[in-house]
Amino acid sequence: MRQVLIRFLDRFLALTRLQYWPVRVRAGVAAGARWTLYPWSSYWRGTQEPAMHETLARFGDIEGWSCWDLGAHFGVYSVGLARHVGPTGEVAAFEPNPVSFKRLERHRRMNGLHWLKTFEAAVSDRSGTADLLTYGDLRSTTTHLAYESETGGSATQPVGVRSVVLDELVAAGQLRSPDFIKVDVEGHAHHALAGARRTITARRPILIVAFHSEPEAQGVFDLLMPLGYEHSVVGTDSGSTHAVIGHDLLFVPRHTGLPVRDC
Repeated sequence: MRQVLIRFLDRFLALTRLQYWPVRVRAGVAAGARWTLYPWSSYWRGTQEPAMHETLARFGDIEGWSCWDLGAHFGVYSVGLARHVGPTGEVAAFEPNPVSFKRLERHRRMNGLHWLKTFEAAVSDRSGTADLLTYGDLRSTTTHLAYESETGGSATQPVGVRSVVLDELVAAGQLRSPDFIKVDVEGHAHHALAGARRTITARRPILIVAFHSEPEAQGVFDLLMPLGYEHSVVGTDSGSTHAVIGHDLLFVPRHTGLPVRDC
């Protein structure tokens, strides 16, 4: 009976403007920000990824920082970071899913964050267009560019999206070089960061990367380890490079002063 009620409420809210009812984020990096009621209410209730929010809180005062949010979804991290960096800073949020991007933009406007730049685009190692695989559900958090072993087809129901290269945006003056990068791009992080190799090498920002596949993890480690990064698994006591799939890893360049668990 409870599941039937939940499905009814899901359909009802999805079809009415009640989904846009304004609420306040209760906890986490975006605490106090204006938000929309539905869906993914865990964002405003403050119950989503508590370890990630605790890690971001360890950064301390980040006023004036430049932050990139790759795979922003509805923008809970983008909005939260923008509120902390303030108007002297800059946050760039990238979200290729058109449904998620519209909600990201709504949340940016609701909070009056003109220093939060939003890009309806996938981040990759080449600019142009790409297929976003949706499997028929654009409301999902797992729409993605193809994994190495994944082939498109009728079941994937791809949507064409724009792809951008971060180094090119920095060179064109559209982005400030980052102090922090959050990456959650469903298996494409190694390509996204390869497109920012020059900027990362020059700036050596802090990163938090979510891993979804072995090639993604290997590619990110191959890029960051030669640059002198230390790493730890967010929310655990393990810094092992094994079994990182399904986890977020914090990468910190040595000698930054940010406390990182021994790896």
